[in-house]
Parts: sequence; C-alpha cells; structure tokens
Amino acid sequence: MIALTTAYKHMRRSPYQAMAAILTMFLTLLLVGLFFLASTASYFVLKYFEGKPQITVYFQDKTGEDVIHTLENDLTATGKTVSIKYITKDDALALYRQQNKSDPLLLEMVTADILPASLEVSATEPNFLSDLEEVIKKSEGVEEVVYQRDVVETLISWTNAIRWVGGSLAGLLAVDSILIVMTIIGMKIALRKQEVEVLNLVGASPWHIRMPFLLEGGLYGLFGAGIAGLIIAVLTLWLYPFLLTFLGVIPAIGTVIGAPTSIAFLLAAFAYFGGLALTGFLLGSIGSMVAVGRYLKF
Repeated sequence: MIALTTAYKHMRRSPYQAMAAILTMFLTLLLVGLFFLASTASYFVLKYFEGKPQITVYFQDKTGEDVIHTLENDLTATGKTVSIKYITKDDALALYRQQNKSDPLLLEMVTADILPASLEVSATEPNFLSDLEEVIKKSEGVEEVVYQRDVVETLISWTNAIRWVGGSLAGLLAVDSILIVMTIIGMKIALRKQEVEVLNLVGASPWHIRMPFLLEGGLYGLFGAGIAGLIIAVLTLWLYPFLLTFLGVIPAIGTVIGAPTSIAFLLAAFAYFGGLALTGFLLGSIGSMVAVGRYLKF
C-alpha cells in the first residue's frame, strides 16, 4: 500500500510525463482491443460460412442414384469434406414448397420431375473447395456446380489481413509503449538518485526501493486501459444495432450480443475488459522492470 501511494505521488509530481505515458498506453490498448474484437468476429464469421453448404452440385434428370452415390463416396474419400447431403427430387420439391408457401400459384406450376437432384457439400477448409470442384467435374451426370468462390476467398483474405496488419500494428505500439515507459521511469530514477541512495544507505530493502517504480509503470498501463475500455464501450453501444443486425445471425456471436443482460454477455465483457486491463498493467510493468534493472544496480 505504501509503495502504491508512493507511485501515485511520483505520477502527480511529473504530470506531463505521466500524461505522455498514459496516452501512449491508451493508443496501444485501444488498437489491441479493437484488433481483438475484429479478429474474433472475423473468425466466427468465417467458421459460420465454413459450416454452410459451400458447393451445390446439380445433376441431370437422367442421372441415376448409383452415379450420385459414387460421387458422394469419391468426395468423402478425399478427407476434405465435413458433410455431404443428398437432396432428392422430392426433397427439392418440399424445400421449394416451404420457401414459396405464401404463393399458391407458384406451387401449382412446379412438380418434383422438373427439379434436379443435388448434393450439398461442406469442406473442412475453404481452401479445399477448388480441389473438390475438380473431383465433381470429373463425375458423370453433373449439370451445374455452384459455389461462392469469391465470397469465401474474400472472407479468407480479410481475415488474414486483419490478423497480420492489426497484429503488426499492435505489436509495434506495444514495443513503443514499453520503450516510452522505460524512458520515463529511467528519467525519474535519475531525478531521485540522491533519494534512492539515502534509502539504500539506511538499509531499505531493494524491493522497497524498486516497487514504487514498478507499480508506477503498471498504473500507466491501467489508466491507459481504463480510457481505452471506456472508448470501446461507447463505440460498442453506439454501433450495437448495426452489430446485432450484421453479426446476430452468427450463433456463436448472437448468443452473446443478443442478450446484453445475460450471464454469457456479462462474463464475456468481464473477461474482455479484465484482459485489457491486465495487458496494460503487464506492458507498463515490463517497461518499468527494464528501467529499474538498468538504472538500479543493487
């Protein structure tokens, strides 16, 4: 408690240096927090689309079920499929009636004979879709192969871009934060050189001398995390209707953001903001530890 009070006094005595450190920490943690949210959301969106039928194979009317099952076995043998669902003509008619039940005229005009049988194929990874397409094209009786290659490839490229660009920027700012905290703590140790020497001569333990400086760096990180968390919370509340509309259809995300008062949401918010605060404290403490280890040689 004494060390914490001393660290706070150090911050009050040099407000401009403290503001510089807190501002750097705030920018770093703001980017880290936004990057984490964007990366997590993109991961669940990609997983959601990976679980959907990614290739639909339509067969010619004369194609027999033995040919369809042969293709199904060939696709399964690749080891690159999650599921393969066979949609018969009768199944296709049932789906058509379900989708157009509000329009009786359309229902009267369509029979099972004019609808094609099909296979709905889900791959283990979107990168395998091209390989599966090659297998399908070699099969007999295939009339059309439909899959949204551009959508899947765009999702993969955006996910990779978020991970690499966001991760790189967050890493650079984290290093910058550590260096700034290290410099500020080093300056404060130099300014209090006589005070430190007196404490050492009167028998104060090394940890008693070092602890206020270590906690000071951690406090910079906590204050920066608090401001960053507040900004992220305000942005989230402001964009909540859009997020609920856009991401609410994803089950893993919808169960959390769909009920802000639920236990799942509160636990997720606690873990997120707690992790942000812990990250800030660790970054500030690391910078302080480097400065203390360099300038206090006892």
